[in-house]
Amino acid sequence: MAKPRIFISSTFYDLRQIRSDIDLFIENLGYEPIRNEEGDIPYGKEEALEEYCYKEIKSVDILISIIGGRFGSESKRDNSSISQTELKTALKENKQVYIFIEKNVLSEYETYLLNKDIDVKYRFVDNIKIYQFIEEIKNLNVNNNIKGFETASEITKYLKEQFAGLFQRFLEEQTKIKEASLIANLDRTSQTLNKLVTYLSEQNIGQAENINRILMINHPLITSLREKLKITYNFYIEGLNDLKLLLKARGFSFDENSLPFDKYYSWGKNQKNGNKEFIEISTELFDKDDKLKYINTSNWDENYVVQKYETIASKDDDLPF
Repeated sequence: MAKPRIFISSTFYDLRQIRSDIDLFIENLGYEPIRNEEGDIPYGKEEALEEYCYKEIKSVDILISIIGGRFGSESKRDNSSISQTELKTALKENKQVYIFIEKNVLSEYETYLLNKDIDVKYRFVDNIKIYQFIEEIKNLNVNNNIKGFETASEITKYLKEQFAGLFQRFLEEQTKIKEASLIANLDRTSQTLNKLVTYLSEQNIGQAENINRILMINHPLITSLREKLKITYNFYIEGLNDLKLLLKARGFSFDENSLPFDKYYSWGKNQKNGNKEFIEISTELFDKDDKLKYINTSNWDENYVVQKYETIASKDDDLPF
């Protein structure tokens, strides 16, 4: 399983115990600490040893920079120390960086700012370049969050809180990624539908009648009439006149007294046994021009079509007078 790789950068002799404590803290979290004294950096023979440290920083996830009172070994690249160049490399590579400075050094840094134009001997650092470097990183626009410390436990407590924050941010960003992906999918679907509509409009000019026929064959009114009248063939209805012709063919007579402002249009049919069958269809299904409105199946109301029977009394039951 992949683990976060964390590079510990500092001078060695004055901060060796701090480095060891942070190394243990990182291991206990299940992460991978990188320390050059532990052989964690593969050195080659083609370049200066410090160059391999800088190359290793490119492959880590986090760099912890600890600044104390010793300048340390000077880098062959410039006038900075090796540990300072490690921090610069991490910033250049856009790595997550945490910077810790001994509190005595951080406090005396304020004195340096007031006296940097004159020659002053400082108590807590062995080289003024340390304060010059602190001033440089404090003036950076990013990754310049600096924390003072006295003990390793102060560093590990702060790191524990920061790592928890990173994990929470990761979870939040994963949610945002899913939301962004959903929005992107909806957008792509919308674009596809728009293209489909355009294509159908361009390719099916003059085919509106065929498209309308397909819709009307699947109209819920057609389904209802098929069931009630036991019609086995496909048909479609465009308007009230088509409906009148269909029911007339099935033996029903239209009740001319059923007006558009009534709730139902009504048709009647005499049965062989002398009873009468009625079909009533809601006027809400038709527009002002008597055209059938398209209604989705989910919006269909069974009361739109009513089938009922009326029993007619036999003449034999009439009284003889």
